[in-house]
Amino acid sequence: MPDKVRIDKWLWSVRIFKTRTIATNACKSGRVRINGTVVKPSASVAAGDTVGVQKDGFHFTFKVLKLIEKRVGYAIASTCYEDLTPESERNKYKDWFIGKAAAERREKGAGRPTKKERRVIEEFKEQFFSWDDWMDWDE
Repeated sequence: MPDKVRIDKWLWSVRIFKTRTIATNACKSGRVRINGTVVKPSASVAAGDTVGVQKDGFHFTFKVLKLIEKRVGYAIASTCYEDLTPESERNKYKDWFIGKAAAERREKGAGRPTKKERRVIEEFKEQFFSWDDWMDWDE
């Protein structure tokens, strides 16, 4: 096990960012801190350091427990850090994430909707998701 690892590599390997490029760009734009200091992607992280990450407008804080250089499964990756994110920030993230609607889907093999089916779908959406119901223009 190494003594120090590049911060962008560690963030990618413990699955905080989906790709190493995204982790590198986050470091370059000043959204990653080690022990309160903004760092470059080449900065080294050691066991015991506190890493702050700003991602999707939320602030996450992690304590480094183990150093790894290669991307591993979530079960192993989650043992490499301790989540120190405040409960209020975690709840804010969960509320934002849970509120997202799933994509619309059709049965497999059904193909694209016909013009008639599209009209029925649009009519259905207008009934339940009318913009006028959400915004009261008279106020």
